[in-house]
Amino acid sequence: MPTRNVVLSDHQHELVETLVQSGRYQNASEVLREGLRLIEERERIEEARLKALKRAARQGWADIAAGRHTDVTDDQLEDFVGQLGRRAARQAKSAS
Repeated sequence: MPTRNVVLSDHQHELVETLVQSGRYQNASEVLREGLRLIEERERIEEARLKALKRAARQGWADIAAGRHTDVTDDQLEDFVGQLGRRAARQAKSAS
């Protein structure tokens, strides 16, 4: 397994020490590997969110180009967004 030297702030050092002393981790390497696993998971989630947003944007632009949209005036916007939220909540509820 490769070895790497890491510089930690005093706060980070204390956190690692506290986690090891708690018995949850056997050593500092375990703590740091867990931290890297969490970063990996966060990166996967962010990538999935970005893909979903890009997909939704493409669909939105396609809908606009095809005339599948609703024009809303500024004074109607808040009510319209509320309706969309309620509709989404109902769909989420029926899907679960």
